[in-house]
Amino acid sequence: MCLTTASEKFPCLNKECLKVTSLEIPGQDTNVGKKTQLLDRGQWANKLEFLLAVAGTLVGLGNLWRFPYLCYKNGGGAFLIPYILFLLTCGIPMFFLETAMGQFTSQGCITCWRHFCPLFEGIGYATQVVIAYAAVSYIVIQAWAFFYLFSSFTAELPWASCRNTWNSEWCVESGKSNVSSNWTAAANSTTPATEFWEKRVLGLSGGIEEIGSLRWDLALCLLLAWILCYFCVWKGVRSTGKVVYFTATFPYVMLVVLLARGLTLPGAINGITFYLYPDPKKLVDPQVWMDAGAQVLFSFGICQGSLTALGSYNKYNNDCYKDTFVLCLVNGGSSFVAGFAIFSVLGFMSYEQGLPISEVAASGPGLAFIAYPRAVAMMPLPQLWSICFFIMVILLGADTQFVSLECLMTSITDMFPTVFRRAYRRELLLFCLCSVCFFLGLLLVTEGGLYFLQLFDHYVCSGNNLLLLSVCQSVAIGWIYGADNLYDNVEDMIGYRPRPLMKICWLYVTPTVCLGTFLFSVVKYKPLKFNKTYSYPTWAYALGWFLGLLCVLLVPLWIIFKAPAGPHNSEKEQVGWKIDEWSNILLLFVGMDPKSLSCLILPEIFFPFFLFIEDVPLVSGFTSKKKKKR
Repeated sequence: MCLTTASEKFPCLNKECLKVTSLEIPGQDTNVGKKTQLLDRGQWANKLEFLLAVAGTLVGLGNLWRFPYLCYKNGGGAFLIPYILFLLTCGIPMFFLETAMGQFTSQGCITCWRHFCPLFEGIGYATQVVIAYAAVSYIVIQAWAFFYLFSSFTAELPWASCRNTWNSEWCVESGKSNVSSNWTAAANSTTPATEFWEKRVLGLSGGIEEIGSLRWDLALCLLLAWILCYFCVWKGVRSTGKVVYFTATFPYVMLVVLLARGLTLPGAINGITFYLYPDPKKLVDPQVWMDAGAQVLFSFGICQGSLTALGSYNKYNNDCYKDTFVLCLVNGGSSFVAGFAIFSVLGFMSYEQGLPISEVAASGPGLAFIAYPRAVAMMPLPQLWSICFFIMVILLGADTQFVSLECLMTSITDMFPTVFRRAYRRELLLFCLCSVCFFLGLLLVTEGGLYFLQLFDHYVCSGNNLLLLSVCQSVAIGWIYGADNLYDNVEDMIGYRPRPLMKICWLYVTPTVCLGTFLFSVVKYKPLKFNKTYSYPTWAYALGWFLGLLCVLLVPLWIIFKAPAGPHNSEKEQVGWKIDEWSNILLLFVGMDPKSLSCLILPEIFFPFFLFIEDVPLVSGFTSKKKKKR
């Protein structure tokens, strides 16, 4: 065989030498890595806490407004085809991989790589950059929800009528078409919900160049959201495990109620038809596939470290294989049901305004803050329904947010356990982290903040970087560490060997699909537009690409930083591996055995370049067997 896995080259990489009770982290006190110290990290009190915590972070705001928005943007039901394909080939396999990595090592998403592939620890840092961006930006949606919640305590919902100071002459209330006989034909006609969103809540400026002033009411709501997240996370899994019993279940109750109401509205059937009917022409648009892959990776927490962090608090023998299918089914089903709730309301709005569904509520990420408010305003006791709905939105955002913070905290404390696993130091670190994120997020509550939010969402929190990180992660584990090796680890934990489909996806399907989608999107690249009309300036596109590529570049930069520059590098032993030449890095990457190169059709001049490996342990603290002297 010309191609071999790391498990064949390095016999020490098996379950016997990788028992979780003997894990040690390079650079830390050896006493810290013992099992007694790992117990101080905390564990889930029971399996239900883990399931609810993961379900809470997965079933979040993305299911409520991002998934329906992507369906709307990409032609309705056509989006479901690439979404399901990515779910089966990338979402489920990568979900299982990351959860298993965390559970096996009982470490966060950075330090766990030191036990699998130290050379690819940059993947861990890259995922933390992604989740840090998400933590700063997506909590702004909670701030919007708080603003709507407080606005609901009025005699009349402010987005139900045009009798407000911020309304324009083009504002038309639903059911009052007699105000103007041709109001449906007026190009500038708007609804009260749209004007409340754009004029009262956002104070939306004309473009990203016009940052405008700070919206102080939104800034206070943002501060409140961060305070809520702080107290959900400050005691770690011991507190979050109890909070999720409410925060992860209550949103489902409200979603079912709102779905039932939406299906009873006139015109709802048109929205459902638009949602389910696939447009084959959309399948040739690379952006549809790009959005589908990004939505699966983002909504399932792939390449963000949250699954690894949450899995690290599991008991060693927890059946993470079965958990994967249960949680993926819950997440995918929730997105699908939320789409019914959204599109039933869009069908009603289309019916009321006499416009095609494709032209209704074209407000980007603000879709849920226009469609849903209109729906609750038409129910009996609208204030009550509005309060319940926006509490649901806040809880959905809080679940995702405090898991993101917990992931960041886990990574930092696992890297420096002797510093932060002491009394009150975790709370102090969390306070500093929340404070920095709050001040960074103030940019997003300015009059031009929504433009920045969409820029971050498109280039950083989704898109190319998640696809490339998925390729790196699947290659690092599937080929370098060895898919069979990880199967051995999983078997040691759960007592049986998973079906080979996961392994096939890690080795071939996932990297091929993700890389193919990335290349396809690059060839067919289209600049981002706001509401399909506003084009960002050149500097904004450059900023988006820079922030997005910064995440991915951490992977090769880490390899360059840690890999030795030559055979006389005295620091090689300090990082736990010996590599004589850069050629060996290529060998490790493709998973080849030097002895097998003779069967490849290569010029003879290259053979000496590949014959330098002496001792290359891919797992820190463990060395492979010495090769016999030639």
